[in-house]
Amino acid sequence: MKYDKKKYKIWDWKNPVVLHWIINPGLVINELILGQTIPKVMLIEHEGKKPFYKRSFIPCPHCGELHSGLKYSAQNKTVLKNWFGFYCDNCKGIIPVQRNLTSLILLAITFPIWGWFMKSMKQNWLKKQPERFKNINLETPEEKNTTKKWLKMGLFWGLFMYVAMTFIFPFIGQEEITRMGMLIGVPIWLTAGLSFGYFMKIWMNKKGNKLKA
Repeated sequence: MKYDKKKYKIWDWKNPVVLHWIINPGLVINELILGQTIPKVMLIEHEGKKPFYKRSFIPCPHCGELHSGLKYSAQNKTVLKNWFGFYCDNCKGIIPVQRNLTSLILLAITFPIWGWFMKSMKQNWLKKQPERFKNINLETPEEKNTTKKWLKMGLFWGLFMYVAMTFIFPFIGQEEITRMGMLIGVPIWLTAGLSFGYFMKIWMNKKGNKLKA
């Protein structure tokens, strides 16, 4: 599909944010367990006073519909469970998503186990999507304490990564889980979580360029 580059900034695998998703091994849990992912192509409006999350759109390559990024958000409880892609409630198709490299490797290794059930799992997942997208709200209420919201997000992300990197990954890799590793991980992931929350606050509320007269 061709997009208006004058109106939109196109995010694909070459964008640093998307590239980070592809190469960061820690995101394998988000993708395979939680079903959280990002589209192969995202369009960001260049101009406008709206924050980033209101200027982002996900195009459907099948019907050409431009979906607001808010359609696939925590607000609508659709940010997770997107294991097979993003559901297009316009044409009932599946919008392709970027895949994390570590996820692809794990899926390839374990294919003899889950490959037999892939078709049925995908069909069952697809049947559930219309219900998930019945009451989508694309309006966002004004929030009085956005700092508290992003602080919670950062702390939750830091806790999630602490558990994953300190316990889950070493267990999978048959590595020893030490008390020292657990202690060192606390300040590291606390700092990382707070930094992540602050970054998300700045990024998601970033305004577009001024509208041209």
